[in-house]
Amino acid sequence: MARDFNLFKQEIKNQKVAVIGLGVSNIPLVRFLLKLGAKVTAFDKRPMEELDQAVRTFEGQAEFVLGEDYLDDLTGYPLIFRTPGMRPDVPALEKARSQGSLVTSEMREFMRHCPGKMIGITGSDGKSTTTTMIHGLLQAQGHKSRIGGNIGFPLFDEIETIEEDEYIVLELSNFQLMDLGVSPEIAVVTNLSPNHLDIHKDMEEYRQAKINIFRFQNETDTLIINLDNEYTREFKQLAKGMVKGFSSKEKADAHFANGTIFLRNQAVVDLADMKLKGIHNAENLCTALLATEGLVDLDTARRFAIEFAGVKHRAQFIAKKREVRYYNDSIASSPTRTLATIRSFGDDWGRINIILGGVDKNLDYTELAEAGKAYFRNIILVGAAKEKIRRAFIASGGDAAERLIDADSFEEAVELIAKVSIPGDVAILSPACASFDMFRNFEKRGERFEELVLAME
Repeated sequence: MARDFNLFKQEIKNQKVAVIGLGVSNIPLVRFLLKLGAKVTAFDKRPMEELDQAVRTFEGQAEFVLGEDYLDDLTGYPLIFRTPGMRPDVPALEKARSQGSLVTSEMREFMRHCPGKMIGITGSDGKSTTTTMIHGLLQAQGHKSRIGGNIGFPLFDEIETIEEDEYIVLELSNFQLMDLGVSPEIAVVTNLSPNHLDIHKDMEEYRQAKINIFRFQNETDTLIINLDNEYTREFKQLAKGMVKGFSSKEKADAHFANGTIFLRNQAVVDLADMKLKGIHNAENLCTALLATEGLVDLDTARRFAIEFAGVKHRAQFIAKKREVRYYNDSIASSPTRTLATIRSFGDDWGRINIILGGVDKNLDYTELAEAGKAYFRNIILVGAAKEKIRRAFIASGGDAAERLIDADSFEEAVELIAKVSIPGDVAILSPACASFDMFRNFEKRGERFEELVLAME
């Protein structure tokens, strides 16, 4: 049962609160905390002139601690919100905890207080598509549904508008899960693989983070797992509530066999009739059907599955070529939009190859370079803004400069991203710029990308 948000409002009023990181999700968080009467101090390693223009609207309302030593002193803050990309066990946060501070996150507080019915999705692959499918199925049936977490927009500042009969569909990354302390009523784990040990200390830590999506459930809750995956199959023994499984190798609660997707042995749709192709998308639909079972009828599910093509131009899955997944995110015409999309691929940390560039809209690429570089294996630069973007990545330090690759045309950029991507990688067009140097609009740019990808062998 959700904690009464009025209690949070009473506790937060006039309390000193630290917000670490002034990126995409924490800017609305700061705004919301100030609205609730908190005494906010915002922390970021960048100077004010390098932060998003929206941050400057907080001057005179919030305090700021900026610069390289921004985490040196977190003393005196009963409540600390960490940025989603920061491990919860960094020394500065551990020290704050030892001094009595509660270290939390926007997602943790949202889930603790959300009055709606939550469906959470995590895994090493397929999270975004599955999350979008679940949300779409619920809406197709006429349910009220919101989408958030690593996909969509931050939801915490909307919490007072959420009603009890609404469904909140959340994509949850391993970083968000590490210290969550609360689980959704319906938890989904699409799959799990040992491909992300550059983030975690070891596979066990990664596994434990994923387990948090259902660790705090009760007997009336539901866990949905991939029965074909050696890690998630074992989760059945750890669950407290009902467990549902999906498979593309054997009969299950939902399964894919002989080209058809079944729910409880009833045929729902043939994969050949769906716009999304590939066994992985059949598995994604199996997952979504189990998450919405009893909420969406089979006729509605069938119609939705046939029509669903992903989100056009927004992290839209195009194809898998030579075991590389290609995505069209042409709509991302600003650095913040691109960074928000890249963060939605949280479990592909370090495995993303990206095409950046186009027409600069007098925007700052510093945050994209600093926060995004850890996600990128290779960065293909093209278009009028490529030199400005290059400077931001070089200034960000580390080996980012070594991963920059120049292209003289859009077609060459797509050729290069195919050349440098290896099996298991993501290749994405998410330009952080307007399209007008080469295309009439972002739709035309995305369509050209799709055309070039689909023409690959």
